[in-house]
Amino acid sequence: MAAKGAQEIRLGDLFVREGLITEEQLRESLAVAKTEGHRIGYALVHLGFVQEEELTRMLSKQYRVPAVDLDKVTVDEKILKLIPGDVALKHMVLPLRRVGRMLTVAMANPTDFSAIDDLKFITKLEIEPVIVGEYTLKKHLEEYFGKSDDEEMANLLDTWGDEDVEIIEEEEGDEAYNALAAEIDSAPVVKFINGLLTDAVLKGVSDIHIEPFESEIRIRYRVDGSLMEVMKPPYKMKAALTSRVKILADLNIAERRVPQDGRIKLKMKNKVVDFRVSVLPVIFGEKIVLRILDKGNLTFDLTTFGFEKKAEEDFLWAIGRPYGMVLVTGPTGSGKTTTLYSAMSQINTIDTNIMTAEDPVEFNLYGINQVLVRDQVGMTFAAALKAFLRQDPNIIMLGEIRDLETGGIAIKAALTGHLVLSTLHTNDTPSTITRLIDMGLEPFNVASALNLLTAQRLARRICKSCRVEVTYDDDYFESAKVPLDWAKKQTFMRGEGCKECGGSGYKGRCGFYEVMIMSSPLRKAIMKEMGTDEIRLLAQSEGMLTLREDGMKKVERGVTTMEELIKETTASDD
Repeated sequence: MAAKGAQEIRLGDLFVREGLITEEQLRESLAVAKTEGHRIGYALVHLGFVQEEELTRMLSKQYRVPAVDLDKVTVDEKILKLIPGDVALKHMVLPLRRVGRMLTVAMANPTDFSAIDDLKFITKLEIEPVIVGEYTLKKHLEEYFGKSDDEEMANLLDTWGDEDVEIIEEEEGDEAYNALAAEIDSAPVVKFINGLLTDAVLKGVSDIHIEPFESEIRIRYRVDGSLMEVMKPPYKMKAALTSRVKILADLNIAERRVPQDGRIKLKMKNKVVDFRVSVLPVIFGEKIVLRILDKGNLTFDLTTFGFEKKAEEDFLWAIGRPYGMVLVTGPTGSGKTTTLYSAMSQINTIDTNIMTAEDPVEFNLYGINQVLVRDQVGMTFAAALKAFLRQDPNIIMLGEIRDLETGGIAIKAALTGHLVLSTLHTNDTPSTITRLIDMGLEPFNVASALNLLTAQRLARRICKSCRVEVTYDDDYFESAKVPLDWAKKQTFMRGEGCKECGGSGYKGRCGFYEVMIMSSPLRKAIMKEMGTDEIRLLAQSEGMLTLREDGMKKVERGVTTMEELIKETTASDD
C-alpha cells in the first residue's frame, strides 16, 4: 500500500509540476481517492480537474507503455470471452485483441503484475498491457461485463431509495442484545435489507433466498414458482446481512449451529406484510429463506382458481356439507394452504365456528380461531384436534395429517358431525387413499369419512404480452406420453420473453386440479382395498380428470405451455 500511495503522489506531483492542477486540487483528489477506493487518476478526471486524454498521455510517459483510446476500439465478442467477466471487473482489465499467443489487454495500472499473472494462468497466453484512462475503462467494462458488486449495490440502494417502510419489531430487554442491534442498525445493511424486502413485495416474489458460498453471497427470488438470481452483494456484508435478518426475526444471533425459525412484519404505507424466516446452518455460513405472506395477494374466490366446471361444482358441494372430510394433496409449494383458506373463506359465516391447527399460521383470517402447532411444548396436531372437539366446532382445519393418531381423531371428528379440512403430501388422489390406509386407518372408516379428494399443482402462465405460436415434432409428444391424436389438433403457445415478464416468457400461475368426489362405487372399492390404478380408472369413468388431463385443457386454451404440463404432471400409466 505504501508503494502504491507513493507512486500516486508522485503522479499527482507530476501534474502539479506540469501546471495541470493546483496543490489544493491534488489534496482534494487524494482525499476522494482514499474515501471512495479509487486511484488518483480516476479522482482527477471524476472531479473535472484534468482531461482523461492528458492523464493517459502522462501515464503512458511515466510507465513507458502504449496508450489506447477505447472509444475508437471495437472488441470482438470472441476476445471478450477469453477473460471471465468477474475476473475482468476484479482486476480492471479489458481484452482487446489476440495475435498468436499474445493477448493485448487494456489496463489502468500496467504495473499490476499480480493481475497480469492471473490473466496468464486463466488464458494460457502471454499478456501485453496497454494503458487506458480508468474512467473510460470503467465505462467500457460496465458495457461489456456489467457492474462490479459494490457498484451494483450502490445503484440498487439508489434505485430502492428511501421507501415509506417500517419494520415492526418486538421489545427486547437484554442489554447486550440491544447494543448489538444498535450497532447493526447503524450500518448500511439496514437500508439494504429494507430495500430488499420492499423490492420483493412490489415484484410479487413468493420467497427470498440469501445463500452464502465460499467467496460470494447469492440472492435469489422465487417468482411464479421458479428461482431467479437477482444480485450478489459484497461478500464482506455476509455477517451483517445474517445478523440483521435474525434480529428482525427475533432469533438468537449467537446461535449458528442449529436451524431457527421466526417472523418479520414489514409496514409498507397502508399495509402490513408478514415474512416467515427460516435460517439453516450450511458449510459457509447460514442460508436464509424468507417466505412472503402478503395477504393482499391472497385470492379467496374459488371461481378464479382454474377448476374445470364439474371439478368446481364437486368441490363446492363437498365443502358445503355439514360433516365429512375434504383432503387437498400435493407437494410443498403447490398451493394447498391457499385452497383451504379459500374454502374456509367461502363457508365462514356468523353461525359457524371454524377452528384451525397450523404449522405455521401463514395468514390471519377474520372470524376464524387459528392455533399455532408447537411440537416442542406438546401442542401437536393431535393435541390441538383433541382440544378442538371440546370447543364446540362446526368446521376443523388441520394443516397436515402426519400420523395415525392425527388421522384417527380427524376421521372420528368427520364421522361425528364435523366438517374436517386437511392436507397430505401425496402425488394424486388415488394414492392418498392408499396412504391413509397404510397409516393404519381402517378402510371402512376412510370410505365413510371422505367427501372429496383434491390433488393439485401450480404451473406458470404464458405471458400475454409476448405470446407466440410454437410447434413440436412427434418424438417430443411420444417421449412425454402425450396422445398424438390430441396434439395434432392443438395450437401451442409459448412466451418469447419481454420486459413485462422479465424475459421468462411467463407471468402468474394457474392450477392443475384432480378432483375425486366419493361415490358409492368408490366407497365400495376403498372398503375392498382395491389398488391405486383400479380406483383411478373407476374415478375416471365417473368423470374425474387426472392432473395430466386437466393440464392438457389449460394447454388447449393457451393458458400454459407444454413444458409446464410435462414438468408438473405425469401420464396415468407412468
